[in-house]
Amino acid sequence: MSSSGHQVRIAAAIWGVSILLSRFIGIVREAVIGRVLGAGEEADVYWAAFVLPDFLNYLLAGGFLSIVFIPIFGGHLARGDEEAGWEAFSTIANFLLVMLAGLVAVLMWQTPRLVEFIAPGFSPEATTVLARLTRIVLPTQIFVFLGGLISATLQARDRHVAPAMAPLLYTGSIVVFGLLLGPTLGPEGFAWGVLVGGVLGPFGIPLVDALRHGLHWRPLLNLRDPDFKKYLWLSLPLMLGQSIVVIDDWFIKRFGSLVATGVVAQLQYAKTLMKVPMGVFGVATGAGLYPTVTRLVAQEKIAEAYGTLVRAVRVVLVLALTAGAGLIVAGTEAATVIWGTQRFTPEDLANVGTYTAVMCLGLWAWATASVYARGFYALERTWLPTALGTGVTLLAWPLYRGLADLHGGLGLASASAISLSVYVAALAWMLRRTMAPDSEERVVGTLGRMVVAVAVGVGVGQVLENALPQGPALVMGALSGGTACALTLGAAWVFGVGEVKTVLDALTRRLRRR
Repeated sequence: MSSSGHQVRIAAAIWGVSILLSRFIGIVREAVIGRVLGAGEEADVYWAAFVLPDFLNYLLAGGFLSIVFIPIFGGHLARGDEEAGWEAFSTIANFLLVMLAGLVAVLMWQTPRLVEFIAPGFSPEATTVLARLTRIVLPTQIFVFLGGLISATLQARDRHVAPAMAPLLYTGSIVVFGLLLGPTLGPEGFAWGVLVGGVLGPFGIPLVDALRHGLHWRPLLNLRDPDFKKYLWLSLPLMLGQSIVVIDDWFIKRFGSLVATGVVAQLQYAKTLMKVPMGVFGVATGAGLYPTVTRLVAQEKIAEAYGTLVRAVRVVLVLALTAGAGLIVAGTEAATVIWGTQRFTPEDLANVGTYTAVMCLGLWAWATASVYARGFYALERTWLPTALGTGVTLLAWPLYRGLADLHGGLGLASASAISLSVYVAALAWMLRRTMAPDSEERVVGTLGRMVVAVAVGVGVGQVLENALPQGPALVMGALSGGTACALTLGAAWVFGVGEVKTVLDALTRRLRRR
C-alpha cells in the first residue's frame, strides 16, 4: 500500500466515523424536531430560518474555507516555513472577522424585509416568527467561518480528529436545546441550540486543539500579503457563482413555501434521509481524500492524483447506491420510525417516503459531487467548476419553478435529482479533460452497472414489501430495505463491479478485528 493511499484511508476513516456519528445524531435531531414541531407551519418556518445564514455562508465561500486555505498553509509547511503560514492565517482570519461582523449586522437589520422574499408563501404570522429565528441563527456564521479556517490549519498537518468531531457537538447542542426549550419555545428553542452549538462545536473544538499545537493568531491585517491575494482570487469565483449543490436548499424552500403548508418540512425530512449515505460515504471520502490529492498535485503527479480520486469515486458509488436502494424501498418506514405518528399524519409520512425515493435517483451525484470538486480545488482551478455550477443553477431555476407548479413537492424532489445529476455528470467530464484526458481510469462503467443492480434490488424489495403482512414499521423497513440493499450488492458483484470485493474485504477485516 502506498503512503498516500494509507493516509487517505486513515483520514477517510476518521471523517467516516465522524460523519456516521454526525448523521446518526442528525437523525436524532431530526426526530426531535419532527416530534416537537411536526410537519406543518412551525417546521416550515424553522427550516426556512437557515436560508439567509446559509446564503451568507455561500456568499463568502464559507463551505470552501478549508479547501481554499489548505493548499496555501500546506505549501508553507512543505517548504519548512510555518511562520509564513501563520502570517497568512492571521491576515485572512482578521479580514473575515471584520467583514462578517459588518455583514451580519446589516443582514440582521434588513431581516424583516429579506424573509418576505425568501419564503413568499408564508402567512404574516409565520413571516414574523421567521424573522426572529433568522436573527438568532445569523451570528452563528461568524464562529463557523473562523472555526473553518482554524480547522484548515489542522487538516493541512493531517490532524483530522478535532475538525471531524466539531459537527457532533454542534448537532448535539441543537438536540439538547430542542428537548429542553422546544416544548415551550417551539422552533426558537432549536434556534438557540444552533447558536450555542456553533460557538462550542465548529469554533470551540478546533480552537482548543490548535492552541495545543501552536496556533499563532496575531492582530495582523496585511492586505498586500501575496497569500491573502491568492486566497481572494481562489475564493472569488466561489463567492460569485453558487453551485446547484448549495442553492438546491433555497430553491426547495422558496418554491415549497408556495405549494402548500408542510411541503418545505417534508422535503427537508426527505433530504435528511438521503444525506445519511451521501455524507457517510461521499463527504467523508472527499474530506479525507483532499489533503493527499493536493500533495500529489503539488508534486506534479497529476495522473496519480486523478487515479486516486476516481478509485475513491467508484467505491463511493457502490456504497451510496446500495444504501440508496434501501431508502427507495423503505423511505416511508424509515420516516415512521424516526418521526412517529403523533405529529405526522399517514399522508405526511407517505410524502416523505415518496420524496426520499425520488431524491435518491440523484444520490449518485450528491455522493460524488464533493469528491469531483476537490479535484479542481487541488489544481487551484476554482473558476471552471464555478462557471459550470452557476450555469446549471440559472437553468435550474425555471425547472424547479415549473415542476413545483405542475407536481408540487414531487416536482421539487424531481428537479433536485435532475439538476444534481446534470451538474455532476458535466463536472466529472470536465475534470477528466482537465486533469488526465489520457487516463485509463473510468467511472461510467461502474455507474451503469450499479444503476442496473439498484433496479434489481429495488424491484425485489418492493415486491417483498407488498407481499408482507402489515407490521411494525421498523420490522417492515428492515426486511424490505435490507433485502433491497443485499440484492443490490449481490447483483453488482454478479455484474462485475470490482469495488464490491473492496467493500466486502474492508468489512470483513473490521469484523475480524472485533
